[in-house]
Amino acid sequence: MKPIRLLSGVLTVGFWTLMSRVLGVVREVMILGLIGPGPVMDAFVAAFRLPNMFRRFFAEGAFNAAFVPLFSKKYEGEEDPLIFARDAMNGLAFVLLILTGVALIFMPALVWATAGGFAGDGRFDLTIGYGRIIFPYILFISLAALFSGALNATGHFAAAAAAPVFLNILVITAMALGAWLGGEIITWLIWTIPLAGVVQLALVWVAAERAGVRLRPGRPRLTPDMRKLFRIAIPAALAGGVMQVNLLVGQQVASHFDKAVGWLYAADRLYQLPLGVVGIAVGIVLLPDLSRRLKAQDDEGGRAAFSRAGELSLALTIPSAVALVVIPLPLVSVLFERGATGAGDVAAIALAVAIYGLGLPAFVLQKVLQPLYFAREDTATPFRFAVYAMVVNAVVAIGLAPFIGWIASAIATTLAGWTMVWQLARGARTMGDVAQFDTRFFTRLWRVCAASALMGAALWAGQTAMAGWLATSGFRYAALALLIVIGIVAYAVAGQVLGAFSMSEMRATFRREPRRET
Repeated sequence: MKPIRLLSGVLTVGFWTLMSRVLGVVREVMILGLIGPGPVMDAFVAAFRLPNMFRRFFAEGAFNAAFVPLFSKKYEGEEDPLIFARDAMNGLAFVLLILTGVALIFMPALVWATAGGFAGDGRFDLTIGYGRIIFPYILFISLAALFSGALNATGHFAAAAAAPVFLNILVITAMALGAWLGGEIITWLIWTIPLAGVVQLALVWVAAERAGVRLRPGRPRLTPDMRKLFRIAIPAALAGGVMQVNLLVGQQVASHFDKAVGWLYAADRLYQLPLGVVGIAVGIVLLPDLSRRLKAQDDEGGRAAFSRAGELSLALTIPSAVALVVIPLPLVSVLFERGATGAGDVAAIALAVAIYGLGLPAFVLQKVLQPLYFAREDTATPFRFAVYAMVVNAVVAIGLAPFIGWIASAIATTLAGWTMVWQLARGARTMGDVAQFDTRFFTRLWRVCAASALMGAALWAGQTAMAGWLATSGFRYAALALLIVIGIVAYAVAGQVLGAFSMSEMRATFRREPRRET
């Protein structure tokens, strides 16, 4: 098989993820402008989080952590990977159908468990109604995640990465039509989400067919491979469940404060932009690559791939984090302050953005470190680490909320993220050199930090100089674009001068196709 190029794979996934995240910001701009923070938006956020929570629990977390390494090894070996993938698809579909039916029946209990602060006001019934429409999305998007995992394992990254773009395109189009034709924008929004799930599933299914991964529905079978899959997936599901508990603790705390669920959701979308482009892209490409190298006992290649993934991640993430901390108010004001979203909402969202920015490198490093465990089919250790992080999150969020209010949720999320990274890095010490960053990584790291600090100073000076333009409706978009360009140029120049990265080295990486025996 032709070897997968790590950097080109990361950039392919990163490009499409960037498109998805940018369109996601556009989606949130429209939601905040047309609906705005308040009961309706809080109810939508809580309802939309339900299928996404279970999707990450079953599909993107547990299932990918177990399915991708096993499928990759079969794909590289002599066994037929399609039989395994077919059985996995049928088993996942069976579980999802049962889950969807149970959720639709017990939706009031789900809402109470995830947003207890809504009980006793109108948000509770709204969330139940929205949840019953939106929840079937989990069936389509989780099956799409399976096909995406198979495509990623075979080195076909584009279609899987492009699929989420369609959710945002369809939602944006639906809300635009709703605003033009009249009627409740929220109605257009919630009915479009399950439709988008069907479109995403169709896209990756067709792409898998063209890539030779031809799967057909059938009855689920409990084969030895499926037993092994479940044995690996269950700890990963528990680990994913723990991470979702962290989100739910934050939402539970926020649900007791007016508008706070919507504020945190808007802030989440901004920090998810660099997280999705860098961290998720690196994790998606690194996992199958590490799995193949470990099977081939290519420790040197595995360490190089791991180190370059970490280097690339932090070179893009640290400056993003600095920007979120230094200029959150201009970012939030220009993007979201319009229509139903006022200055008070902007100040609250900006505060959450800055706090999430402090945790951004941790969220990305988790995506780099976790494949070290998953590639070894070890999902139990990350689960144990996730439990400790969950305890930190719960203690901080619940303990601080009576004193500092809803923002305790954001602080807890950031602290839990760094706790998880510390544990993952500490646990990787027992894996040998393949799981340790090389000398070049650490040499580049301090230079990236220095270049990011200089960029932060340039952003602060630019924000101060353009304060009037950033507050003027006719000029603020151009002023924000100029401020971002200043930051990019400052980081590029400082990084090149300090040796944080080399443009000529990156160009050479694109020209060379690494080769190894398979």
